[in-house]
Amino acid sequence: MNREEAKRRMAELTELLEYHGDKYFNQDAPEITDREFDELSVELRKLEAEFPNLARKDSPTRKVGGRAKREAGVLVRHRVPMLSIQDVFSREEVEHWVTDMRKKLGEDTEFLVETKIDGLSLALRYERGSLVTALTRGDGRLNGEDVTANARVIADVREELPDAPEYLELRGEVYMENAAFEEVNRRQEEAGKKTFANPRNCAAGTLRQLDTSVTEQRRLSLFIFNLQDVRGISFETHDQVYRYLKERKVKVIDHYFICRNEGEVWEAIEKIGEMRGSLPYEIDGAVVKLNRLSDREKCPDTSKNAGFMVAYKYPPEEKESVLREVELSVGRTGRVTPTAVFDPVRLCGTTVSRATLHNQDYIDELDVGIGDTVVVYKSGEIIPKVKKVIREKRPAGTVRFQIPDVCPVCGAPVLRDEDTADMRCTGVSCPAQLERHIINFVGRGAMDIKGFGEVYAKELVAQGYISDIADIFLLKNHREELIEKGIIGKEKNTDKLLNAIEEAKKTPPHQLMTGFGIPNVGQAASKSILRHFGSIEAVAEASEEELVLVDDVGEITAKAICTYFSSEQNREILRRLKEEGVNTLLKEDGAAQAETQKFAGLTFVITGTLPTMDRKAAAALVEQLGGKVSGSVSKKTSYLLTGEAAGSKLAKAESLGVPVIDEAEFLRMTREGE
Repeated sequence: MNREEAKRRMAELTELLEYHGDKYFNQDAPEITDREFDELSVELRKLEAEFPNLARKDSPTRKVGGRAKREAGVLVRHRVPMLSIQDVFSREEVEHWVTDMRKKLGEDTEFLVETKIDGLSLALRYERGSLVTALTRGDGRLNGEDVTANARVIADVREELPDAPEYLELRGEVYMENAAFEEVNRRQEEAGKKTFANPRNCAAGTLRQLDTSVTEQRRLSLFIFNLQDVRGISFETHDQVYRYLKERKVKVIDHYFICRNEGEVWEAIEKIGEMRGSLPYEIDGAVVKLNRLSDREKCPDTSKNAGFMVAYKYPPEEKESVLREVELSVGRTGRVTPTAVFDPVRLCGTTVSRATLHNQDYIDELDVGIGDTVVVYKSGEIIPKVKKVIREKRPAGTVRFQIPDVCPVCGAPVLRDEDTADMRCTGVSCPAQLERHIINFVGRGAMDIKGFGEVYAKELVAQGYISDIADIFLLKNHREELIEKGIIGKEKNTDKLLNAIEEAKKTPPHQLMTGFGIPNVGQAASKSILRHFGSIEAVAEASEEELVLVDDVGEITAKAICTYFSSEQNREILRRLKEEGVNTLLKEDGAAQAETQKFAGLTFVITGTLPTMDRKAAAALVEQLGGKVSGSVSKKTSYLLTGEAAGSKLAKAESLGVPVIDEAEFLRMTREGE
């Protein structure tokens, strides 16, 4: 490669590494595997070594971690840099590094080999045994994010250390066990939210949460793997530090080995490699570090990497197999998930024959069809995945698999989400999602039927009393049976719920519209739609062209509404609801309608603590008066309603020239219509 070719390739690699580094470190949304990222980095390092005059001072190979995020917490200055680890990918590279260290430090040099946890680095600072600060790596050298509040709710983080020195700073890795990760994604799925790609992403996003209750609920874990700084006590070796911490109930790395030469180091790496498929958490390699702390002082750091250790990255184990079928399942949210079923293969000590294909975009990217020979592997040595299709082995006539546009369970139309690549069944009576649909329909965000809890909904569905939302209003016909079986309770409780159902018939029609569960149609959109059309019957007859004329309704939402009401099943349910007396008509006289339109066309952002009202009440009042509430400030924001401790949104509003009002001014506007 000549100089000009090298220059072009180095520019390409720099752009790729900066893009994918931002995706990984700052957005917790990687688009390529760790190994693919590492390969790009290695290629750039080699070119920089060959053409040093072309190497940039701000090269991605010299950067540590990502940028520290102000919006997630206060920035804290690092006292000791939290550097990266130099990656190596072969036995030769490992042994070369060990040999160099022994030549430099002596034949009696000790090495410690341990698991490399795939998580997010965290530094814990203790003063006289009390935890005072927890911070992320951030940029690695200057600042990290203060995440102390979140660290305190992680079970593995000790807030007090007995018999502790004057000052102690520890570095660990925050991670999520596979079982906890699966539980988080299950809850995300049930709530109709986007699932996480892998445990590392989930752990990183959770540690940066502004709501500590979310962090606590997701059950993060922590391993300590390094002593950053200490005053008041001295240590000779790394394993001595581990023993000291374990005596104080501090959780350190589970698996580590003390080694004295190249052969022992490689043997330890192989032992860790053999256990990776059986561990309850993901690892992405093995770390080889100098055991004696005094030896580390003789190994200077680079601008990016610590000088006293390297990380061996295991190559992913891959096998070929033949895709025999694609199974479609429907989750409780209506999400249609395709699963590849292929000939069984052994990977990381277990037999696998199935792997998720996620969505149609993923299928299209792979260009996979039934009968194709595919390469499968385990992500993090745990989760089976399809890597690619071997096209030269494709049988004649094989076509790319396409998720059907009808539900495999109930036959209702399937629509793509507006903000994701997920496909969802629109059938309101789909057995696969009926239970959740009923819970959503009777909940506070929709019909708000008092006392109709999740337990009742599940039991009534299970016993066959409810097969669609219209059946809710027929439960009165089964009063005696319900009392006799005790599903809701005794006579008093049963009558109380039945009366609440009767009262719900008077609910404003936008809540009924919300309860249908049409993709992208929440309360705000439902209100706008009903104000425009006047009745749900009129909405059901509207065309896509008519619907897009409504505020809060785009082309995708309009299509979702039309698809929903094109279903004969859904139209029949609407007919039955109306027959039972459920309100489908917006009843407003001219004066009342004018009143509800005071904030029409205005967008409010609410921040800080208001003096007399909570933010939910303020948001409800804005929507009641025809306005919209947004979570972020932009040029389109009409007003920022601010209270005490307003934070960054106030600064952004001021920079954009957005009018800032307090609660008193806001209430005056609601009365006067300004």
